[in-house]
Amino acid sequence: MISWLDVDSPFPDVSRALADPAGLLAVGADLSPQRLLDAYRHGIFPWFSEGQPILWWSTDPRMVLYTDRLIVSDSLKKTLRKVERSRHTDARWNVRFDSAFRDVMQACAEPRKETAGTWISRGIVDSYCHLHQAGYAHSSEVWLEGRLVGGAYGVSIGRMFYGESMFARVSDASKVALTYLVHFLRQHGVRMIDCQQETSHLASLGAVPIPRSAFLAHLRQSIDAPQITCWHPPDLVTARQEDA
Repeated sequence: MISWLDVDSPFPDVSRALADPAGLLAVGADLSPQRLLDAYRHGIFPWFSEGQPILWWSTDPRMVLYTDRLIVSDSLKKTLRKVERSRHTDARWNVRFDSAFRDVMQACAEPRKETAGTWISRGIVDSYCHLHQAGYAHSSEVWLEGRLVGGAYGVSIGRMFYGESMFARVSDASKVALTYLVHFLRQHGVRMIDCQQETSHLASLGAVPIPRSAFLAHLRQSIDAPQITCWHPPDLVTARQEDA
């Protein structure tokens, strides 16, 4: 049975989510920073279309990307080498964290060929920008000749990261943003990125479905760790040497 939430209603236990991969748990409440953080701490996330009430989900299985299992194709490796060289020479390419969070969200909300609409409404953008201002939401950005061409954003609590969306305006730009983000998170002790729902695109990057029980067990071990406070794109050459 789906729970209807008032502003002050607590979330029900995730075991009450619908017994299908979608995992709808509750409807209603609001998108305040406090509500969003409480949701993520319990393995719950919002996902709904414009005009719908707020829908809260806890999927089973849960799609996750382990930070030591990112798949980097040969073509992406070539792009990463080009970007890394440029960062240290002519700065034609650059990677930044948190310099244009709202712009990244708005770009993620733009129409795409494979979808008719977007769940990233103006209200969602405003709510996550409040989380960003509070230090809990972050963006990884790829810039080409001063233009934002790719990015990813998500929510960070303790040593847990919840990936929300990515976009690309040039080939591989979203994957470049993700790669820098994954290396940074791995360096800071984050072992898992929550991807929420299973897609073929996420699977091609190395994400895998795991039981919700396993996801929640990892979540409980990670969210109370100290918050990451200093966000800067890593040097991928150094990161690869450290991984060797």
